[in-house]
Amino acid sequence: MAKVKKQPRPKAETPKGFRDYFGAEVTERAAMLDAIAGVYHRYGFEALESSAVETVEALGKFLPDVDRPNEGVFAWQEADEEGRGDWLALRYDLTAPLARVYAQHRNELPTPYRRFAMGPVWRNEKPGPGRFRQFYQCDADTVGAPSVAADAEICAMLADVLEEVGIPRGDYLIRVNNRKVLNGVLEAMGLEDEAQKDAVLRTIDKFDKVGEAGVRELLGKGRLDASGAYIDGVGLASDQAEPVVAFLTSKGDDSAATLANLRAAVGSSAMGAEGVDELGEIADLLAAQGYGPDRIVIDPSVVRGLGYYTGPVFEAELTFEITDEKGRPRQFGSVAGGGRYDDLVKRFTGQAVPATGVSIGVDRLLAALRATGRVGGQAEGPVVVTVMDRAKMAEYQKMVAELRQAGIRAEVYLGNPKNFGNQLKYADRRGSPAAVIAGSEEFERGVVQIKDLILGAEIAENATLEEWKERPSQFEAPRGELVARVQEILAGVRK
Repeated sequence: MAKVKKQPRPKAETPKGFRDYFGAEVTERAAMLDAIAGVYHRYGFEALESSAVETVEALGKFLPDVDRPNEGVFAWQEADEEGRGDWLALRYDLTAPLARVYAQHRNELPTPYRRFAMGPVWRNEKPGPGRFRQFYQCDADTVGAPSVAADAEICAMLADVLEEVGIPRGDYLIRVNNRKVLNGVLEAMGLEDEAQKDAVLRTIDKFDKVGEAGVRELLGKGRLDASGAYIDGVGLASDQAEPVVAFLTSKGDDSAATLANLRAAVGSSAMGAEGVDELGEIADLLAAQGYGPDRIVIDPSVVRGLGYYTGPVFEAELTFEITDEKGRPRQFGSVAGGGRYDDLVKRFTGQAVPATGVSIGVDRLLAALRATGRVGGQAEGPVVVTVMDRAKMAEYQKMVAELRQAGIRAEVYLGNPKNFGNQLKYADRRGSPAAVIAGSEEFERGVVQIKDLILGAEIAENATLEEWKERPSQFEAPRGELVARVQEILAGVRK
């Protein structure tokens, strides 16, 4: 009889590009999502939870940097009886599913339809440092409102969100531009070849990295990059490239100066002039609500990927410095962005439906708060009721029930109680604020021992022997005062 081949054990490792989230991280994210949802709800947006799976056809070809609809997504084909089922995919953002939902349910939904959505999205891309294949987004969109008042409202709401989650005024800036202005610049250049237009757009997107001189070179013959490799340029004459340079360098000392410079950059383009007018209206609407240039500013350098945007675009940037992995100071950068996309629903209905929205990168925003010490650290664990006598388990469970009924997070130690030291080590590892101790002697006398683990840690780190004697971290209390004395510890009040 042949020997059965032993199956290898599976590797206990997270797939590349994915990660596991533990207690404090999950709690912090949930708190952030609640805070953001509170702002969205205050602005009149309604929650929507759509399917995590869409047909590839419904998702469309709007994923950045890919040419085919099923490239860059996790997709599979449903098998039917003939072996030809629909291609399905995990959503790569929350906007494409919204377009499908609105097209499907538009007769039952109010117009405009204002919705917010939160949840994970998945992208089948090469992972790297800080780049994951699954991450959380938090979106808010208005569908069916053609007025740029809807865009201005999204920008104001984004500013309120950042301050609500702990980014103070002065540490962020929301920058606003308009795709129509960019299209007007291309029109002013007289470009007709689509490939050349795409090359110009890619060059514009590099402005933050290469600056004005680098853009001039890339629009012309080309340039040497930092590695010494030569990058071919678009091949435009210097006068033909001038509208792009004027556009990218049109930011003035205030909105009025910026708008005037943009009008000059778009020349006689009617579309470009319309885009400048819209930016002016957005600036006026925001100023009327008290959102000045210290919070939201017109900035022509914002291009937002250029995929499906048709009008205003915006990006939230954190302006404070952090230290990178090599100890070098750098700005944290963008944590949210969005814009107007009037043609997305049209794919389903054949009719243009105006829409605008914003997407917040929850993981990046949390990383920013951790980098500044505004969230993070040891999360407070449950009060641990230790077990000194297994025969008294019902009494220990009664204690923990009383604590829970008082709204206190608590648990009975359910490991092997033989080694009492291990129980206290467990409480310490959980970040517990207190441990409750009761053996046969305490039960006979009707008392409990309460160990203040917060104070104990402080004493162990800082106190002298005399201070330790004056401020004991463990004390005795009547059994009937258990809840009250634990509440005192949690409130920082000790007798």
